Amino acid sequence: MTKEALLEVRNLTTEFRTDDEIVKAVNDISFTLHKGETIGIVGESGSGKSVTSLSIMRLIQDPPGKITSGEIIFHSKTGTTPDLAKLPEKEMRKFRGNEIAMIFQEPMTSLNPVYTCGNQVMEALILHQRLFKADAKARTIQLFSEVQLPRPENIFDSYPHQLSGGQKQRVMIAMAMSCKPSVLIADEPTTALDVTVQDTILKLMEKLQREHDMGILFITHDLGVIAELADKVIVMYKGKIVEQGSVWDIFANPQHPYTKGLLACRPPLNKRLRWLPTVSDFMNTDSDGNMTESDKSVEQVTSSLVVTPEERKTTHDELYHRTPILQLRNICTHFPVNKGLFGKAKDYVKAVDGVSFDVYPGETLGLVGESGCGKTTLGRTILRLIEPTSGSIVFKSRDITKLPLSEIRALRKDIQIIFQDPYSSLNPRITIGEALMEPMNVHGILENEKKRKERVIELLHRVNMNDQHFYRYPHEFSGGQRQRICIARALALNPQFIICDESVSALDVSVQAQVLNLLNELKKEFQFTYIFISHDLSVVKFMSDRMVVMNKGKVEEMGDADSIYNNPQTEYTRKLINAIPKGDLGDIKASILRKAAWKKGVRV
Repeated sequence: MTKEALLEVRNLTTEFRTDDEIVKAVNDISFTLHKGETIGIVGESGSGKSVTSLSIMRLIQDPPGKITSGEIIFHSKTGTTPDLAKLPEKEMRKFRGNEIAMIFQEPMTSLNPVYTCGNQVMEALILHQRLFKADAKARTIQLFSEVQLPRPENIFDSYPHQLSGGQKQRVMIAMAMSCKPSVLIADEPTTALDVTVQDTILKLMEKLQREHDMGILFITHDLGVIAELADKVIVMYKGKIVEQGSVWDIFANPQHPYTKGLLACRPPLNKRLRWLPTVSDFMNTDSDGNMTESDKSVEQVTSSLVVTPEERKTTHDELYHRTPILQLRNICTHFPVNKGLFGKAKDYVKAVDGVSFDVYPGETLGLVGESGCGKTTLGRTILRLIEPTSGSIVFKSRDITKLPLSEIRALRKDIQIIFQDPYSSLNPRITIGEALMEPMNVHGILENEKKRKERVIELLHRVNMNDQHFYRYPHEFSGGQRQRICIARALALNPQFIICDESVSALDVSVQAQVLNLLNELKKEFQFTYIFISHDLSVVKFMSDRMVVMNKGKVEEMGDADSIYNNPQTEYTRKLINAIPKGDLGDIKASILRKAAWKKGVRV
């Protein structure tokens, strides 16, 4: 029996007007969300998936954006069926946050930093549910307990900056669920979270859905997450729906070349590829931007890219007979906490606690673990951006822990870092050309400005950008383009060693594939050595020769990346691997059966 409809989107079009053109960010889309159903909306940045959610919530600012046509029919608990697209703002406020709630991608920017987490959830309860303050506080603490936040009473009085990313996201879920909405819109709610935290949040959302029989619109670029959570999938490209159907049909038999490309972009866990297929391998576009069909399957494209165990062994035999370029011995980085009256530390946080390993020239060493495990602190300690408490860091036979800061600055042109957030890594007030030339000026690379500019333009071409980008500012680029700019900046100094710190974690799966391929191409061309830091084991497995698993500042496990994935030796590593949303057909079938059992009232 078909469940009752909650939300009907009919021929929705949302436009943004600029001085030069009119952009149809959402172009004539239609779909229906039913009670207890999860629809996954997938696509690259700019596909229109987030604008679709903001249009439903009526959060599009006019100007420059405006819903120009279509209907958004909402089946309210009160029995009315208003068209949200035409509802006056005053009336819309009765539904927004009350019957239709939204979880945004970045909880830190969604939560008010000057109010406690408890007060922000109470505000919604007092406004929409008309609760007294004492009742609202009790209900908020109960909600914090339901979303499995530790010590709910303490979280109530905590400010957003005092919580981890996963905890802030749970506060956002508690706020969204506070009024028991009929529809929950989740816009990239697990992007950049650890796989274990992501797994917890996805299970939590599924549990809350079952309890309240609500409909969920889940927007993400991660098809592995969609496979485990969604009942139906909508694939968007340039504002249009190019394919939609059941999660089984989309994954088992994708029809559109764009869908095939998105599925192929994910790093596979059951085999090792030389490089990742991208959307362009499955579709071509003409001068008008129209797509042409491709008869290639995912298997046909990937079959020629598989690396055999024999090829990998030959490469590693050569690699590990070399002298290490970097040697870490018992590195400790401790931070003082709970200082006493005279500033003396009573205790220490042991962010890195006795870590030792070697890195070989031409190797990619993966560094993986949950947030707080110490991997980013270790990366910055190697660069002496954070001073180690003890231990030695030997780079090319020199112990850099004993070098004065003046020599460390000179050394940094040989060891570069690509940070997680490219936007905060770039100065918004200077052009991209100036940003790339700046380190060259500091280190005296090339003899004059003309040659430096020529080198920068050459680097922009190398990361698939053009001459005109030299004169633009960071805000004029997408996230993937900004990350390419940061890679070009790291290359500007001709480094030998690059630390990639979560450098693809917030990128679309298709853009991520392009950046990972680019990093591997550059490594082969310039003979780089990488330390690749990430919480995503599938990405680390694809990129790495060896893998180091960190937990609470220590090395939990270390060895060949494929061997660790196929045969983990510790319970912690097994937990990380099991939390990866794999998106294979076996998992999808198990998810479908599990949901069917729950709907019949059988707990599995």
